[in-house]
Amino acid sequence: MNKILIVEDEEIIRTALRKLLTRNKYDVKEVASVSEATSRHKLDSFDLIISDLRLPGAPGTDLIQLAGEIPVLIMTSYASLRSAVDSMRMGAVDYIAKPFDHEEMLAAVKRVLGKSAARKPLNNTEKSDRGVEGMIGSSAVMQALYAKIHKVAPTQATVLVHGETGTGKELVANAIHSQSPRAGKALISVNCAAIPETLIEAELFGHEKGAFTGAATTREGLVAAANCGTLFLDEIGELPLEAQARLLRVLQEGEVRPIGSVESRKVDVRLVAATHRDLGKLAKEGKFREDLYFRINVVQLKLPPLRERGKDILALAETFVKRYSEEMKRPALTLTPEAIQAITTYTWPGNIRELENAIQRAVILCDDETEIDHNQLSIDLDLVKVDDGEDGESSKRGKASRREPSEDLSLEDYFQRFVLEHQDTMSETELAKKLGVSRKCLWERRQRLGIPRRKAGQSK
Repeated sequence: MNKILIVEDEEIIRTALRKLLTRNKYDVKEVASVSEATSRHKLDSFDLIISDLRLPGAPGTDLIQLAGEIPVLIMTSYASLRSAVDSMRMGAVDYIAKPFDHEEMLAAVKRVLGKSAARKPLNNTEKSDRGVEGMIGSSAVMQALYAKIHKVAPTQATVLVHGETGTGKELVANAIHSQSPRAGKALISVNCAAIPETLIEAELFGHEKGAFTGAATTREGLVAAANCGTLFLDEIGELPLEAQARLLRVLQEGEVRPIGSVESRKVDVRLVAATHRDLGKLAKEGKFREDLYFRINVVQLKLPPLRERGKDILALAETFVKRYSEEMKRPALTLTPEAIQAITTYTWPGNIRELENAIQRAVILCDDETEIDHNQLSIDLDLVKVDDGEDGESSKRGKASRREPSEDLSLEDYFQRFVLEHQDTMSETELAKKLGVSRKCLWERRQRLGIPRRKAGQSK
């Protein structure tokens, strides 16, 4: 059972969260301030800390440093979205804007805890303070990946990189090659899915003159071109079975025989392969050679999808903004709070490649000389990350399709009760501040819940 600490000075919200999370099988503790959190609990004993941004004494962001590797989820109002962004830059794993309902909070908690192995503190053998040249990100999952790259790169081991399309598998191959003893030799990259099946063998292994129709000259293959260097085969799952047999011989015997040749030649090639497919499953189905799978699956590196990288998303976005602003000789552009909200809540099915394309498009289309708005990104703000079902798979769902919570004592109930109990003695500004929302949000929620203001003077 995951342990969660709630740090919230408003008792009505703190109680609502505790009951919500407890009903959903979380072990929950609650405190009202940062000082109370540190004096009453050992922060590293929790799996997640959920803290309000504004707290008496010290702000909730102080917990980011105090908690070390424990993820901190910051709660804030839409009116202070820029502060939430600053929190992520300081190391918060994510933020959630008030007011929120059951589904929003549970989805945010699942996003953080759903990949528990990746979110746990790294042990001494895996932790690495060194990044990887060309790769951006400081999240726990990326730090673990960097550590493994640093370990495997100096060896001669074959590496299988697994990750969704657009996650940066070629960057991993470049990093492995550049940190290896072969760095001074060639790195040959081949996208197996981009070469027609009828030509892939000739491209990889070469051919003799007249070996087949169109072979007008003798040609050295890409495997031979990578001799003494590294061969990167992207989307190796698309390699035809016949080509797989030839590749297996290269790996096992260290030799390659061009098509139409009766002689083999020795080659010394290190292989880094990448795929987004389940090669183990394909091998069992007879669609991928099982012996080749075992041969290339010596060290497997898993690249996380962008939606699981937390604060890295914003760091990548800002890097791309700077890069394309300079490339297009634009003034130094920044992202508006609305653009940042869109970027950090969108699921990015196309991963880093999709994010980079969106930023490039936004820089091109931006008419403002200082800021990029979410309109230029062409991102639907209603498409947010929601974890559906017990399988933990993340899917896109419009906010408008969310159901109102059927459980009693929901956050809506607490909101309504708090307003009715205090609106005679508090102004609208004071009510909004206590609830952690803007006056506009308070007014909108009054309209939706049918809670009229009792005294006209309280609108001041």
